Amino acid sequence: MRQKVIAGNWKMNTDLNESISLINDIKEKLVDRDNVKVIIAPPYTSLDRASQLISGSNISLSAQNMSYEDSGAFTGAISASMIKSVGCTYVILGHSERRTIFGEKNSDVNNKMKKAIASDLTPIFCIGETLEERESGEMKNVIEKQVREGLEGISEQDLTGSIVAYEPVWAIGTGKVATPDQAQEVHAFIRNLLKEIYSENLANNTVIQYGGSVKPENAAELIGQTDIDGALVGGACLSAESFVGIVNNA
Repeated sequence: MRQKVIAGNWKMNTDLNESISLINDIKEKLVDRDNVKVIIAPPYTSLDRASQLISGSNISLSAQNMSYEDSGAFTGAISASMIKSVGCTYVILGHSERRTIFGEKNSDVNNKMKKAIASDLTPIFCIGETLEERESGEMKNVIEKQVREGLEGISEQDLTGSIVAYEPVWAIGTGKVATPDQAQEVHAFIRNLLKEIYSENLANNTVIQYGGSVKPENAAELIGQTDIDGALVGGACLSAESFVGIVNNA
């Protein structure tokens, strides 16, 4: 049985003091649950302190992005070794905001996936369609292209243990949310793609999260679907009460 995984992507929110307060609130409210993995992804400036604060807890640490370069003249970028050095074991790659706002291509995400895996970081590999792509009937073509190009050249052995996050772009930060049936349909499609590209074993054992306006009120019904194994949470993770509520409903 696949473990449920709830990850909170804080995005560009919380300074250091706010991060400390939020982590302490989460720790205070969170009850250890063996069947649910909890991950937080604060801003880079809070990662080192976050690592110290969650030490000894069941909370894991993720970065929100990273470069596929090891080092060099890349002002503002951050490398795999840098995020590992402050305690990250996960990294979010290919988030829709990186794709739509910062112009990251499938090939960029592919290079980052390879670098993360080579660096012993577990990627949270994000994919998803825009509203225009869904309404034009291109949704499955878009997602298949993101999956195939994003995972090109990555072996089954190397991909094992990685997390996939399906996040319909039209449901991120909009208050809109895919219905459980809509989300399940796409999750099943992604799992079948992994089976086709790799194997039934890898497909059956890969965690596929849903991301897009997840709240405590809708989390249980979404995560209760056959192929939905957790959530990549945005706005709702900035409140300890709502984030822990989602964990509890998982």
